[in-house]
Amino acid sequence: MAAHTSDDWWRSAAIYQVYVRSFADGDGDGTGDLAGVRAKLPYLAELGVDALWFTPWYLSPLADGGYDVADYRAIDPAFGTMAEAEKLIVEARGLGIRTIVDIVPNHLSDQHPWFRAALAAGPGSPERELFHFRPGRGEHGELPPNAWPSQFAGETWTRVEDGEWYLHLFTPQQPDLNWAHPAVRREHEDVLRFWFERGVAGVRIDSAALLAKDPELPEFVEGTDRHPYIDRDELHDVYRSWRAVADEYGAVFVGEVWLPDSERFARYLRPDELHTAFNFTFLTCPWDAARLRASIDDTLAEHAPVGAPATWVLCNHDVTRTVTRYGRTDTGFDFAAKRFGTPTDLDLGTRRARAAALLSLALPGSVYLYQGEELGLPEADIPLDRIQDPMHFRSGGVDPGRDGCRVPLPWTAEPWATPWLPQPGDWARYAADRQGGDPSSMLALYRRALLLRRSQPGFGDGGLTWLEAPEGVLAFAREDGLCCVVNLAAEPVPLPAHRALLLASGPLADGLLPQDTAVWLRA
Repeated sequence: MAAHTSDDWWRSAAIYQVYVRSFADGDGDGTGDLAGVRAKLPYLAELGVDALWFTPWYLSPLADGGYDVADYRAIDPAFGTMAEAEKLIVEARGLGIRTIVDIVPNHLSDQHPWFRAALAAGPGSPERELFHFRPGRGEHGELPPNAWPSQFAGETWTRVEDGEWYLHLFTPQQPDLNWAHPAVRREHEDVLRFWFERGVAGVRIDSAALLAKDPELPEFVEGTDRHPYIDRDELHDVYRSWRAVADEYGAVFVGEVWLPDSERFARYLRPDELHTAFNFTFLTCPWDAARLRASIDDTLAEHAPVGAPATWVLCNHDVTRTVTRYGRTDTGFDFAAKRFGTPTDLDLGTRRARAAALLSLALPGSVYLYQGEELGLPEADIPLDRIQDPMHFRSGGVDPGRDGCRVPLPWTAEPWATPWLPQPGDWARYAADRQGGDPSSMLALYRRALLLRRSQPGFGDGGLTWLEAPEGVLAFAREDGLCCVVNLAAEPVPLPAHRALLLASGPLADGLLPQDTAVWLRA
């Protein structure tokens, strides 16, 4: 699929998500850093990925894992320096790997100079116009301006000393920006240029559908046509202006767009807006053949009118790891349903995750892998006194939070010196150095699959044709005679006629495809 030479490389790319804090520790202080990433570039090249997406590496108090940015033009000292980031971009590109950075446009850190100036300037000041400051309701302004629901549990307004309130859809340390203000738009376009000038090939846009707010800040009423802060029509003008900047550099966008309405979703992918957007219906879909097929069909259908490629992702830094989720009774994902102590069959989850890897990598479009997915890492149980994620605390301790999928990677059987999140004691079996020499390991499966995906012209962007298959079995053909079959039924099934077995997620049973197993065939 010529992923490194074509201008539309992003239409078929395999992109690896790097959560820097937990990827690789280059200086032994227990925190991942850019030096660690640079040292592991050969590993990533051998894995066979086309690009790296870095979650925020900017200066940040880390109130929300770096999604509270204090300075977009500085690397957080815990991770390294700007010079190291520039070297990393160049070194990765030398290995055929592009770099995608994360931009968080909905909000800033409360430590950002803009917000500190707004607090100091007081009510009615130009500085406060960059955010959403309002007087409160009630006789003495003691009530928040409205009762908008939070993207995390908890309140969406915080009162400051002079009596005004400011809006934050996430934590109080993440004040929302006022995207109706021209200075906010200019600043973000300048930030895009800053990183594109440094060789960045693309940008992932955090919470991409939340930026624009109804200026009246009305109450949210369930079932109304226009939401006061999700998927506002005026947001598309922002992304059209961003697209003009990206086109100057040949750069691309991927948006984090959580929307149930496929027609509204597709609007973000029009030719003059975003290039791609994450496909969350597939990520949250249970391990069920009919529902997976419906998710795939719906995804391809909603992308077709705008000519955009689909993206496929099984997990990321916000959701329960695939191996754990697929080993549970409820194999879907819902933020509101996360609880401590949910029973998991890791052997079952691993078998399904291996099959899901071949399924997702065979689908048309691009695919995203979250670090550790190629090692088959499960969700880790974090001791209560070590949890850091604000989702846990803002839920009153009910939600275990997202730290369990953010534990530092086990590169060797010996754990990191003192990692910022503790590695489970039995993680030596997942270590990359051990899996590297095991042809049956998850790492070996991903390496073989990504090599085939890159070398066989039928993979990546293109068409898909469903094949006749027994109930509970997904079977589809790609171009050049490629075929993927995934058995989610209770009994083994025969393979369709083929002349070559390219790859299997697990052993066959007397020539039959067992339950929770996938194969790639040459038809």
